[in-house]
Amino acid sequence: MKMNPIRFLALTATLAMAFCATSCGKKDESAGSTKGKKLKLAFVSNNASSFWTIARAGTTDAAKELGNVEVDFRIPSSGGAAEQQQILDDLLAKGIDGIAVSPIDSANQLDLLNKVAGQTLLVCHDSDAPASQRVCYIGTDNTIAGTEAGKLIREALPQGGKIMLFVGTLDAQNARERFAGIKKELAGSKVEIIDVRTDETDRVRAQKNVEDTLVKYPDVACLVGLWSYNGPAILNAVKSAGKTGAVKIVCFDEEDETLAGVAAGQIFGTIVQQPYEFGRQAITRMAKHLNGDKEALAGGKQIVPTLAIKKDNVGEFSARLKKMLGAK
Repeated sequence: MKMNPIRFLALTATLAMAFCATSCGKKDESAGSTKGKKLKLAFVSNNASSFWTIARAGTTDAAKELGNVEVDFRIPSSGGAAEQQQILDDLLAKGIDGIAVSPIDSANQLDLLNKVAGQTLLVCHDSDAPASQRVCYIGTDNTIAGTEAGKLIREALPQGGKIMLFVGTLDAQNARERFAGIKKELAGSKVEIIDVRTDETDRVRAQKNVEDTLVKYPDVACLVGLWSYNGPAILNAVKSAGKTGAVKIVCFDEEDETLAGVAAGQIFGTIVQQPYEFGRQAITRMAKHLNGDKEALAGGKQIVPTLAIKKDNVGEFSARLKKMLGAK
């Protein structure tokens, strides 16, 4: 049947409008608005420790592998929550696509973190903020890490004894969880925790805390550092007091002085994390998530395992670390 030309044009227009309504207006839910564009992602630390040099190498490698990512690596030099807030506000003002942050004071930064999460993709690394609206945590299970440190303490003090703990601040989630893990592991043992001394990431104060402890508690048997710079601070204070070997040291992370102390038998052991993986996975997983792979940050947590380093395995670990960072 031959169709009237006017009716044919009307029908064609109707079909075109219907097609546009169903396909032109349909969102690409698998990719989102970032597909195809160069992503700007940020990685924010909680202090200026050399620990973050390793994490930076991971972010750099991730950006190279992905090709379409620019990384803004930020370090709050003071280690203070106010400076970290300024960094986060600045990143939001620049229209960043995603931020991975180690919160300095997760409880008191909750409103800030939720503000960030409301404007961009938010991931926590190193120290979590589980009460916030962050999408995922990437890093150590710090309670387990604390129990591993507790095992080293028990091994260092088979007959028991008094210990003092040192950390930047107990406001940080990772510090609280490590402390909880240590207490859990030492429960029922002959090891007595005197107290915890905080330094607000001031390295001079960190060493002074140890020096004061050695004077006030001459019978202290082991000194425990929960953050990366605490190991070197403890070692320097013990050396200055002439108590190397007499007072055991257990700490966290892989600063050069810490690994050298372990190799020399001056530090009993250290629990190392994998900051390189914090950086690499944070950038890689955020980019994949923003490009439509919702499995990249699924589950809310991506745990990076720790390793106990003592004199018998420090050489092998140090060699692997140098190889990893050799070209960085």
